[in-house]
Amino acid sequence: MGDLTQPNPGPVRLRELLAGDALVVAPGAYDALTARLVEQAGFDAVYLTGYGATASLLGRPDIGLLSMSEMADQARRFVGAVAVPVIADADNGYGGPLNVVRTVREYAAAGVAALHLEDQVIPKKCGHMEDKRVIPTGEMVEKVHAMVEARGSRDVVLIARSDARAPEGLDSALERVGAYRDAGADVLFIDALQDEEEAVTFGEAFPEVPKVINYVEGGKTPFPDVARLGELGYRLMFASLTALLAATGAVRERLAALRDATAAQPAPALAFDEFNEIVGLSDVRRLEARLTAPA
Repeated sequence: MGDLTQPNPGPVRLRELLAGDALVVAPGAYDALTARLVEQAGFDAVYLTGYGATASLLGRPDIGLLSMSEMADQARRFVGAVAVPVIADADNGYGGPLNVVRTVREYAAAGVAALHLEDQVIPKKCGHMEDKRVIPTGEMVEKVHAMVEARGSRDVVLIARSDARAPEGLDSALERVGAYRDAGADVLFIDALQDEEEAVTFGEAFPEVPKVINYVEGGKTPFPDVARLGELGYRLMFASLTALLAATGAVRERLAALRDATAAQPAPALAFDEFNEIVGLSDVRRLEARLTAPA
């Protein structure tokens, strides 16, 4: 559990990571428990995936069903659960420029280190689904201006994402993120790149700007050459659905074993005491001992 008496160091730490030479892998988490698992696995940042949050909270696909307040609440839970920077999906800002202002302020108040905004229409779709549509470049530029306005003097990192690769082609997506950079975005992100060559093209087009690549198992973008991406100025890699797909497969398999069990009780997949350590029971007990006066 983070120290709630201290200022949130997430944005400052993330900026330090972005200023380095290495690609930072930020696995996607869908709830506070998986955020803790990401941190305990040794990663330097955790990514709040919109798909994962939608699946976790609603049991539904990522098609624009969650509201801004639901996502901001989820981000707040993540920040309270981990000490590493939290990078949050802010979809398309949940409306026009004024909605974007509120989104950035709510996410910043939740304590995120960074958020990304995309140029899809409302309602949006997961970036690795088919039939995506994007708004005109000028409308997204207005949203980026709104992001910068809303941030003010805060350190939160602003990531501008384009989903134009599929509907308009790579050249259009490159032009778009260039306009978003000029409007004040700190980090650029083209989702659903088709192959390594496209990743190189994006990197070479903006060599001095930190960039994001999004790896989704079974999605549009193949697993990248991490070392090469670092050389091209990529600083963040989201492994958006790694935890979600792994957990879903494991739970489904475990439930099938329980359903089919006869006389013998299945061995536990994880010991109860071990799980208690994962969620910090020993920390809670130490805190309780300090706060509870002797009888």
